[in-house]
Parts: sequence; structure tokens; C-alpha cells
Amino acid sequence: MTFLTKQANSTKQTMTLKQKLMSGVLTGALVSTLGVAAPMIALTQSATAAPADSLVAAKRLNKLLTNTKSMTANFSQTTKGASSGTFTGTMSVQRPNNFRWETKSPSEQIIVANGNSMWIYDKDLEQATKQAVDTQVGNTPALLLSGDPSKIDKNFRVTQPYSSKNYYVLYPKSGDASFKNLSVSFSGGKPVMMVLNDSLGQTTSIKFSNIKLNPSINSSQFKFTPPAGVDVINQ
Repeated sequence: MTFLTKQANSTKQTMTLKQKLMSGVLTGALVSTLGVAAPMIALTQSATAAPADSLVAAKRLNKLLTNTKSMTANFSQTTKGASSGTFTGTMSVQRPNNFRWETKSPSEQIIVANGNSMWIYDKDLEQATKQAVDTQVGNTPALLLSGDPSKIDKNFRVTQPYSSKNYYVLYPKSGDASFKNLSVSFSGGKPVMMVLNDSLGQTTSIKFSNIKLNPSINSSQFKFTPPAGVDVINQ
């Protein structure tokens, strides 16, 4: 987030920085965050419900994610903490490793990843940043829904607080991960909510709506060509 090179008014810069902070929770390339707060769908469960053991939880989550070969949805993303704010837009993922996250309000930003590279385009700043990305799930939460499900158990400790509910909490095994954990809830086999918490104490809730599971997605959705006249930065 030190790659802002154009002059902009302070309000626009503040909004852009907040947006990059929140976009980063999904890309793992900016300020990655993952959640300790339980999604609302899980808070209604009985406190006496027994949790599943780690191996069973990992297998169940793997099955759910394996069944999600592609997905499109609208999202509402809210962060509480030093960079509070709410953003809405659309997203699409397709295995292996294709990802698109498009923020439409209150400002516009597009993140496109295809397994080898990731583009972050900020329309207000007329700036596009290209970064290399890891093709494995690893420490990149953005690829949780588009990467290889078989890698999850290798990179995360998976818990299922309520064995009868499709709500999971993932803790990164890597000691240098920039997040604490990720909570994800499923309903009808679809991921409907993620709650993330970063090492700075910020909590980000992402709610998905108008979810379409395993649709056919045009490959052009995962390609990006910078518009003419924008600054292009390679990282």
C-alpha cells in the first residue's frame, strides 16, 4: 500500500487506502485478515453442541470446497477497526486458481487473479498494480474458494465448533501468516459468510448473496488489460 504514486485529495486517498485494506483480506497480497468472530449463522447454535475433531472437520470442509468448482455472488464487506467501512460489489471464482473481486460502491476497484498473476486496478487513481501470486492455498485467503482444497489441511488447522453445523474456523499453520484465523459458514452447500480478523485487531465480515454455484463463467472474467493512460506498477 505504499505504491500510491499519483496526487489525489485527502478524502479520495483515505477511501482508496481503506478499500485496499479490505480487498487485501481476500487477496493475501495486501493487508490480509482472517476472522475470530463467529459468523451470525453460527451464533444461534447451542453452546452444548460438540465440536468435530480436526481431521473430521478438515475432511468435511474439503468436501464442501471440492463441490464448489465455480461460484458467482454479490458481496457486502464491512470492516470494523482502524479502517472501518462498508463496500459492495460482485465476485466470481473458478478452479483452478481463477478469481475476480469487483468493488462497485462507494468507489470502484477490480482485483483479478488467474494463478500466475494478480491485477489490482484502482479506477479513481488511474493505477493498475501487477503482482505474482502463489498457486496454492497457503496463506492467501482469496484462493480458499478457487485453489486446491487438498492443500487446506496442510496449511491450516481446521476446526468445526459445532459438529452438526457447516461452520468452520481455519488457523494458519505458518508462523509468519499475517492473519489469525478465518471463519466460514455454508448453507445448502454454498459459502454464505466469511468473518476475518487481522493481527491489528480489525474484523471484516463478508456476506454473499445471489449465490450461483458451479455456473459456466467466461474465461475473460479472469483476464485484465490495463486501460489506456493508467499507471502500471509491477511488483
